[in-house]
Amino acid sequence: MDTTPDRRTRKRMATRQSISDTATRLFLERGFDRVTVDEIAEAADVGRMTVFNHFPRKEDMFFDREQEIQDVAFTAVRMRDTGVTPIDALGFLAHRLIEQEDSLIPLFEGAYRFVETVLASEALKARARQMRDDFTNALAAVLAETVGSPTDDPHAHLAAGLIASTWSMAFTEAQKIFDRTRDESEARRSFLGLIDRGIAGTSAALAGTPYA
Repeated sequence: MDTTPDRRTRKRMATRQSISDTATRLFLERGFDRVTVDEIAEAADVGRMTVFNHFPRKEDMFFDREQEIQDVAFTAVRMRDTGVTPIDALGFLAHRLIEQEDSLIPLFEGAYRFVETVLASEALKARARQMRDDFTNALAAVLAETVGSPTDDPHAHLAAGLIASTWSMAFTEAQKIFDRTRDESEARRSFLGLIDRGIAGTSAALAGTPYA
């Protein structure tokens, strides 16, 4: 079966990417709060409503890879090899993304400007917190689903919360190291070291459950 997007879909995807790229450039240059949707529309050569058709909220243009990150994490849990626990699958994912130098873990110069822009905007910080909460709840549901437990299983929510905290803290600490040393290798070693500790701790906390 041919799964290649049709011409109309390709044009829609290209427009969405153009808006996202334009918005990100303006946000990084001037700060999120200083850029209006009208300015983004003009710079991207589209109408204001076209922007909102692709991105219901201004914050969505900045965090435009949120769904992609979720999809990658959930696929790692659902498609894990036989004998791999749901918790370990997310640890292995971190190692794979680092080995492949995937841009989902941007421990390099561009990430500094990204983080700096977030920290300078209350709206982006609030959206980041909401995204983390949403991701944690969605991950808990996926974890429960893969072991045949109800979606409100408290063990699934405990595992998801610990894992989300581990990834968030590991990225933050690794970025601090890179900002200080400009040593990408050291930053990535720190990231994976903290991921491994967090995954081990989560597995210990969930010992005796199907998640570990």
